[in-house]
Amino acid sequence: MDLDILWVLAAGLMEPIWMVSLKKYNDSKNILWGGVVLAFMFIGPACLSMATQNTMPVSIAYSIWVSVGTVMTTLVGWLMYKDPLDKQTILFILMIVVGVVGLDLCQGGYI
Repeated sequence: MDLDILWVLAAGLMEPIWMVSLKKYNDSKNILWGGVVLAFMFIGPACLSMATQNTMPVSIAYSIWVSVGTVMTTLVGWLMYKDPLDKQTILFILMIVVGVVGLDLCQGGYI
């Protein structure tokens, strides 16, 4: 597996971390949670930047980052906060994933 895709996946996995931390900060107003939010808001894009330094186009890296972040944040919201996860939500998330895979295939197959 190409190192670029690992950087993008790492960037996508940072999204639910800072989103959960943001919820924790909003609920508690604890400055430590605020620090976690800020840290991961910068770590994610830094990982994305690493992915685009070699051969991966920005359009592919960004679309993968956003789709991984969307899927993971939706799952974390469902598991931790009982956010709704109905058939329509799953369908539209699958549409995002299929769209990203299709875009990737059109641009050279980095996934």
